[in-house]
Formats: sequence, structure tokens, C-alpha cells
Amino acid sequence: MLSYRHAFHAGNHADVLKHAVQALIIESLKKKEKPFIVLDTHAGGGLYDLRGDWSQKKAEYADGIGRLWDERTQWAAMAPYLGVIEEMNPAQEGNSGELHYYPGSPELSRRLIREQDKLALMELHNNEVEDLRANMGYDPRVVVHHRDGFEGLVALLPPTPRRGLVLIDPPYELKEDYFAVVETLKKAQKRWATGIYALWYPILGQEADKSRDMLRAIKRENFGNVLVAELEVAGQTADWGMNGSGMLIVSPPWLLDEQIEAFLKPLCAKLAQGAGAQYRVEWLNKAEA
Repeated sequence: MLSYRHAFHAGNHADVLKHAVQALIIESLKKKEKPFIVLDTHAGGGLYDLRGDWSQKKAEYADGIGRLWDERTQWAAMAPYLGVIEEMNPAQEGNSGELHYYPGSPELSRRLIREQDKLALMELHNNEVEDLRANMGYDPRVVVHHRDGFEGLVALLPPTPRRGLVLIDPPYELKEDYFAVVETLKKAQKRWATGIYALWYPILGQEADKSRDMLRAIKRENFGNVLVAELEVAGQTADWGMNGSGMLIVSPPWLLDEQIEAFLKPLCAKLAQGAGAQYRVEWLNKAEA
């Protein structure tokens, strides 16, 4: 328990999907001058060195952001996300910028929000929260909470300001996490019905039914408009681990489905690692107009 360290997986195909969607939602919130807040329930260390020992152990980023890096200017539909990574890896004399650093969801949010906006980060892992404080603590817009993200989110709602995004990204080390997500969403929406909630979840060959059970449970609840975007880089087989992932968005911004569709089809082709790679962008629930 609490053994998960995101540095092993930083920049992989799941991060590309999650962070591209996260960036689009934040950009939509910035269309209004009024301030907003981003709450991140399982923040991790905040940012990652892709040349570090942990990231190099599996080098999952090579089949994720690594496949996009040299042609990043061609992915206009993912510009908010890729722009942050480019800022973190500036061009040097003699090269166009080597891929060295990667933003976790906290650093991505921190770089995208404005002076009037806020960022609240939650992390329970003792080592991760120390890294998080070191990476984020100097920014006056950021508050770091050393606490369980499920409990912490409900306790912090409704937030100030009252506009904003909640990013829920548990490691799913425990099967109970799938059920905790549903219960947390129910409690959170009762306290803050106007917030946008973005939930990341894995698609695992041997665990696929758990994510599907979770989606069915969410569908049964009265959460209003719920959008689902999934990317599988290969078909499910017994020897695969996480062959894909999904983002579920409660109360998504207008046109977010079309924005995701614009990059997800070519992204699926670009990140495919085997037969059976596929994607989908669908409404799990949609209120009648």
C-alpha cells in the first residue's frame, strides 16, 4: 500500500491522454476573467526528470510523449499541453530542445493557471508529498495538503473561488479505489455541483471489468452531463499490464468532446503498440437540450 510512484510511468500513453484533456479544460476556464481553482486529489511529486533512474527503469515515456516530441508542432489540437512541455525543455544552442523534464498534473496546472487562480494539491505518500512541496511550495497560488485525496477533496468543498476543476487520479493499487471514486464523486457533487470533475482510470487486461463496473455505477448516478474518452494502445491480452486508460469528465466544458476527438484519432494511430489499438469519445450521460 502506498508503494506507487508515478515517476516510473511519467510521460507514458496514459499521461498523454490525461494531461492533454486536463490542459484543454483549464484553457476553457481561462476564457472568463473570473478566477478559478484546480483541486488535484492524488498529486504525486509534481514534475519528473525523464533522465532519472526511476523514469529510465521502464522508459515508458518513449512510447508516449517521446513519440510526439520531434513533431510537436504538428499537433495543434494538443497545443496547450505540448506548449508546457516545450517551456520546460527549451531549445539550446545546437538543438531544438531535448526531452528532459515532464510535468505531472500539478506542474501542468501551475504553468497554465493565471495570477488570480488557485491550485490545491493533495498527496498522502510521505516521500511524494515532500517532493511536491519542494517543487510547488514556492508559488503563492499553490497549497499542498498531506492527506488522503478522497477524504481531502470532500473536506475542501465548496472551494474559493467557486469556479474550477477537480482532477481525480488515484493509483488504483487497491480494488476499493474504483468504488471510492464513485462515492467521492457523489459526496463532492452534493457540496459543489457546479464544478468540473475529471477522473482518470486505467484499462487493464485482467482488471477491465473493474473499470467497466465503475463506469456503470457512475452512469446510474444523477451527475448530469458525463463524457468519456478512452485510448487503448493495444488489444487486451493476458500478458499486458495497462493497455489503455480513460478520462471521465462530469460537467465538461462546451465543445470538449469535439476538441478531444480532434486529437484522439491520430493519437491512437501514433501511440499504437500492437493490434487492437482503439479509442472512443462518447457521452456516458447527456442531459436533453
